[in-house]
Amino acid sequence: MSDKEGVTGMAKMIPSPHSLATGVGALPHTDPKEACEDVLAIFPQFPYMPTLPERGQRESIVFNDSEQLPGRIIRNDRLEYDSTTDHTAEIEKVYMDYVEGNYAPYGLHKEYASGFIEMMSHDISRAMILKCQVTGPVTFGMQVVDADKRPIYYDSQLADMLSKMIALKARWCEEEMKKKTGIKETVVVLNEPYLASLGSSVVPVDQEVVRSGWEDIAAMVRGGLGIHCCSNTDWEFVLDLQPSVISIDAYTTAKEFLLYADAIVTYMERGGVVAWGIVPAEYKIFTTETPDTLLTRYRDIRTRLCFSMPERLFNAQSLITPSCGIRFADRKGAIAIMQTAAEISRRIREEKPV
Repeated sequence: MSDKEGVTGMAKMIPSPHSLATGVGALPHTDPKEACEDVLAIFPQFPYMPTLPERGQRESIVFNDSEQLPGRIIRNDRLEYDSTTDHTAEIEKVYMDYVEGNYAPYGLHKEYASGFIEMMSHDISRAMILKCQVTGPVTFGMQVVDADKRPIYYDSQLADMLSKMIALKARWCEEEMKKKTGIKETVVVLNEPYLASLGSSVVPVDQEVVRSGWEDIAAMVRGGLGIHCCSNTDWEFVLDLQPSVISIDAYTTAKEFLLYADAIVTYMERGGVVAWGIVPAEYKIFTTETPDTLLTRYRDIRTRLCFSMPERLFNAQSLITPSCGIRFADRKGAIAIMQTAAEISRRIREEKPV
């Protein structure tokens, strides 16, 4: 039996986080040891793997997950696919590895993921869960272009191959996290800002291609599988995929997200978790707010949804996070942003249940 056989394309729901706080992706740190120590100090129960794009291009989004991409070229600081050469054998190898569940060749290495590799040296077995991010196939495929400058996501074969390559990478990540850190529960979140293209007439993305790719990844991953989109999108479609976690920029897009209140309530009732990115990740905007003002915003979101659901359920199925990866900050600023998320979490968790 292959490692995939008998597995459906549905994500496993994670344990209810009860309004714990965690982070989202990038930190401005350049020292992976400092980055991991800061994450573990601030989010001890729900730590995450920081990505460190300030260390160089290879650690930035898309590039950091591109090492095993067939036909990969890095040219003029762009990631491209060499469509002038035949890569059939390499593509077939990805398909065969997917069928056989052979995820070992799809690992991350220090020059692409120094924060991930550093976190592997820490014993975090007492945490509830450990989270990492992998570039999602839509964002990956829309960012990488062929020789004609056309996104490879518009090539049906390459889009299909890409979802399977990312599935293998996601599986490697969760297995490595469990093996090296002692953690029992994991969640891999697909970083998908390009889901904003759903329904776009300018940069269109086909929903069925997105759904098929999601199902490929969900069928390979054994732990939780989530989606992070820091832009507005077709939230009804995303909720219908039934990811373990939906991570949003609640500071900016809560109004649009809450238009789908009935679908959100149904999703949370089924065990889905919403990671409410209520703390601005851009430092200049963050400095205009306080924990009190952000907590008020957060409670307003809860009030709106709790017309249709119990507050206990909302609190149980929520996470509190920065709105996205932290930008335009130094280490001190990044710590302040993360600590504010942790402070809001503490206050919510200390409230008397309703």
